Amino acid sequence: MKSKEDKLIRFISISESHKAFGLPAPQHPLISLIHFNKDNPFNPEMAPVYNLLSFYKITFITRNKGRLKYGRNFYDYNEGSMLFLAPNQLVGSTDYNSETYCYLLLIHPDFLLGHPIARKIKQYSYFSYSSNEALHVSDPEKEIILSVFEIMKQELNSRIDEFSQEVVIAQIELLLSYVNRFYKRQFITRKVVNNDILQKTETILDHYLNDQQALRYGLPTVQYLSDQLNISPGYLSDVLRSVIGKNTQQYIREKVAEKAKERLISTELTVAEIAYELGFEHPQSFSKMFRAQTGLSPVEFRNSFN
Repeated sequence: MKSKEDKLIRFISISESHKAFGLPAPQHPLISLIHFNKDNPFNPEMAPVYNLLSFYKITFITRNKGRLKYGRNFYDYNEGSMLFLAPNQLVGSTDYNSETYCYLLLIHPDFLLGHPIARKIKQYSYFSYSSNEALHVSDPEKEIILSVFEIMKQELNSRIDEFSQEVVIAQIELLLSYVNRFYKRQFITRKVVNNDILQKTETILDHYLNDQQALRYGLPTVQYLSDQLNISPGYLSDVLRSVIGKNTQQYIREKVAEKAKERLISTELTVAEIAYELGFEHPQSFSKMFRAQTGLSPVEFRNSFN
């Protein structure tokens, strides 16, 4: 028999999630805003250890005492921390307690159908960030988020009419736009940390290319770098974009092109040999990438130095 530690529960509907937490049925089957506070404390005994959601989940922690457990790890979620989950992401339980106050916004993808936000929400990379990459809002930002949630709360608790969905979706769009702005601010204010991530990324790539790992394992990937750095691929790309104006894939291509230049100038290897050495399966793919980066073919570049 599996223990509670091993149990995985998939929530297809928001109603199932409410039931699991001992909450009344949601006012709307496709969207719910839950507020855990002094009058409505979170009951950790009701929470499954691992669950898979078929809907979006936005957590906004407004008060917290101590560290919270998320999955198997503990993190310092301060007042004003926000976490984002897209559908079908495996998530461990969050160890709230009676002194943890938070909002949970649950949005089923079907609620967004027919609206531009249904496509746009998939472009917000913070829905794929790891739990230790939470957004930490300032006090003024916290007030903005709370004001948006308050409008949603009033609308969802009122009598639902033909305008309800339009009003709530407008608030979701506003909320996500603010979150996008606040994450950009967080990247700027954490410049020292982000520069450190850039330096570590460069070191990992240099080692990968200089140690001929590309010859054995192929081109370095975004997933490989994020695994080495222990951060999510989306977060890594957004950090690099904030520091150097390029995402991870663009940065990889730039570093590979720099290594290719070095090999073209300092060795007698053929273009095909250099291509294989750098992890390309086909020399034509290497030549196409090199021209895109430098404006020259590998042969033209080499000849310019002779």
